[in-house]
Amino acid sequence: MKTVRRLLFGEINRAVFFVALGFLALFLFFDMVDELQALSRFGSQGYLLQHALLFITLKIPAHLYELLPISVLIGSIFVMARLAQSSEFTILRTGGLEPWLALSSLLKLGLVFVALTFFLGDYAAPWSERQAQQIKAPFQGQLTLGKTGAWLREKQDSQQYAVNVRRFDGIDQMEDVRIHAFNERGQLLAITTASLARIEPGQWQLSQVDHKSMLPASANKPAQFSATQLNQQTWPTNISADMVAAALLSPDRMSTWELFGYMRHLTVNNQNAQRYEIEFWRKVFYPLSCLVMLVLALPFAYLHFRSGQIAGHVFGGVLAGISFALLNNVFSFIGNLQNWQPLLTSAAPALLYSAVSLAAFWWMVLRR
Repeated sequence: MKTVRRLLFGEINRAVFFVALGFLALFLFFDMVDELQALSRFGSQGYLLQHALLFITLKIPAHLYELLPISVLIGSIFVMARLAQSSEFTILRTGGLEPWLALSSLLKLGLVFVALTFFLGDYAAPWSERQAQQIKAPFQGQLTLGKTGAWLREKQDSQQYAVNVRRFDGIDQMEDVRIHAFNERGQLLAITTASLARIEPGQWQLSQVDHKSMLPASANKPAQFSATQLNQQTWPTNISADMVAAALLSPDRMSTWELFGYMRHLTVNNQNAQRYEIEFWRKVFYPLSCLVMLVLALPFAYLHFRSGQIAGHVFGGVLAGISFALLNNVFSFIGNLQNWQPLLTSAAPALLYSAVSLAAFWWMVLRR
């Protein structure tokens, strides 16, 4: 059995590697075309070819994370169909390779792909995205969201804060920051405006600060106002750079743990976390799709091929992989618009394709 596993695992790993390499080359070509435009746009600011090449290189982990499940499907279908065409899999079956034994062997290999996909999505891709942002940020300028920038909320003890960030470099530097403080009854207590701000662990370091505070009117006293200007001020907060970036960028660039933390932050501050909950559960289920792809590929080993048919089945595998990626994105957008339950919205594509895979396995393998 070890020899059979070594044969299957080696063939599938090589096929998945070459498929992923081919797709990756295509993605890098498109990235290079985009960077040629960036070279012409930011060339006067010092953005050179070596910066563009390094930026493209740092995009590789994110591309591999997106491509790995589809590459697993196409590569495994190609291997299974080729083994069936050359009658090698028939020989393995006569040697004692039962369907459930073949399925369990593929699932063991699938766990390796699951771990690799999780590592790429939660560690390698977020880290490389930050490094790429650091390379391009000095030339690209600040990240903005419309004319008003990004808005965030935070609750601290008996006070609530509404924070407005106009521009952010994607790392830790912000410009045009406004912090509005409210009491429990929603009365405005203070407005702090800072031209510059730097995010540090557990606090923001504000520069060129204009602080305006007020005491609400009571039965005995009128409202009181005061204004002060400071060069530096520290504001304690749990709003991290990832949270600010999430308000300005797509949440798919965040790791699972960062999404979970930001999702809880929104929930605690009574903000809508639907979009981030869906993306969180997508991050959880996406690596498991590698198992689904391997189960979907196994029935191809039990088909009878004639010469030239293998290309058609591999093409069918490509369409299946593309349809899975499309369905995954469509469910995410529809679930966000229709306010569907995030867990079921994110799990639905994987469950659907799992049902199709198991049905194909039962019909083409066990029933026959």
